[in-house]
Amino acid sequence: MPTPVRTAVSLAVLFVLAGCSAPAAGPSAGADWQFPDDPPEDRLGWEQGVWYNESIDVNASDGFDERERDLLVARTMARVERIRGLEFREPVPVEVISRAEFRSRSVFGGERSPEYERWHDLVWEAALIVGEDRAASDEFDALYGGAVRGYYTPSGDQIVIVSDSETPTIDRATLAHELVHALQDQHFGFVGSTTRDTGLAHNGLTEGDARYVEQLYLERCVAGTGGIANSTGHEGAAGWDCVPSPSRSGGGGGTPVNQGLFAYVYQPYADGPAFVHSLYERDGWDAVNAAYESRPRSTEQTIHPERYPDEPVASVSVDDRASGDWQRFDLPRESERLGETGLFAMFWYNDYVGGYRSSDGPYSAFNYSAPPSDGWAGDRLVPYRSGDGDDAKYGYVWAVEFDTAADAREFARAYRTMLQLRLGASTVDVRAGVYRISDGPFADAFRIERVGNRVVITNAPTVEQLDAVRAPPR
Repeated sequence: MPTPVRTAVSLAVLFVLAGCSAPAAGPSAGADWQFPDDPPEDRLGWEQGVWYNESIDVNASDGFDERERDLLVARTMARVERIRGLEFREPVPVEVISRAEFRSRSVFGGERSPEYERWHDLVWEAALIVGEDRAASDEFDALYGGAVRGYYTPSGDQIVIVSDSETPTIDRATLAHELVHALQDQHFGFVGSTTRDTGLAHNGLTEGDARYVEQLYLERCVAGTGGIANSTGHEGAAGWDCVPSPSRSGGGGGTPVNQGLFAYVYQPYADGPAFVHSLYERDGWDAVNAAYESRPRSTEQTIHPERYPDEPVASVSVDDRASGDWQRFDLPRESERLGETGLFAMFWYNDYVGGYRSSDGPYSAFNYSAPPSDGWAGDRLVPYRSGDGDDAKYGYVWAVEFDTAADAREFARAYRTMLQLRLGASTVDVRAGVYRISDGPFADAFRIERVGNRVVITNAPTVEQLDAVRAPPR
């Protein structure tokens, strides 16, 4: 399963649902050098003996041998440089593996403790995406096992392409995407984060940058075949001769994918390119480069690019009011923040809001904006436990802060309605905001309290245990 904050692996994820700054000047080539001969020193748009607009002898119909792979990688590096305006500082090794081998690799880290696994389950149970009948780690394994087309590992400075065919094929878009991650690592590095929401926001920049360049690359390939490319205003948008991409078999192997989790993890790939495009529109690639010094703090900023960089994240704390043997997990991270994307994914997955599959602007694949989640300002989710082993009981407290009291009322109303209409909850005490789901994977008791801009959701196995997880205000 993926670590809560993914800094070791950058992915190109398969979609499985139904005016440019001048390129940086290259080093002086000497008076006796003329294009298109190889320059005496490395320069933008030329890599390992291959120019960005040079024809290469590659036959993609029967897979790629080592010579063909090296040629394709070199030219793609040169083209990524040409689009992005940044020079590769060192070569990037590329390995091609089968999907079966990818599934057998521990790409996302080692084994987690049973305590962490249960904590992890409660995070996604609170989001009403993975119920008590399933393990969140299994759901993530199924999702990534069939969806990943390639990844870059900063620790190994290497790109791995996942091929769904018996012959070692390389998808040109995936290769360009992962090369951008290598370029990012060489120039800006990757940084850690303390919450899922912050990690997803950082990915909105890194994955958005990679997908933005990937899409510009593909537009040039379309133009090179006589098709009509989107008008982006980017320099060098003339068509390129491109190696055909292999046909895709889907790679999922028939394993159902949890669409709620997919909606959550896909947000950087969906909204990130539009976020990067908005930066580019402000001040070209200089604005994109500058964003790596001040990365987005929340997915609110990548969903709504106009809120970057000034929109703050509210600091939300949850005071411990548990009694009896109810306690927080003894883990380095006892709490989580799911962000505006977490709220949206919850409402969308439970059929309360639509719009996810519709684009909301240039380079935006899907729309992650909806009234119940738009006013998000911050959140804090704290899982609780009582007892050990087979007799253990679990609950959580999720506090969500909003920009206004009206936003908080909108969220609380939508959450109550979703529990009742979509999950079959019955009302226990409307004045106290207590509801109960009697059966199914989310069968539990819930208390929804709103005070001003803040909504607190308390969850316990039974109505009687709600006060033990979190005593109500006096």
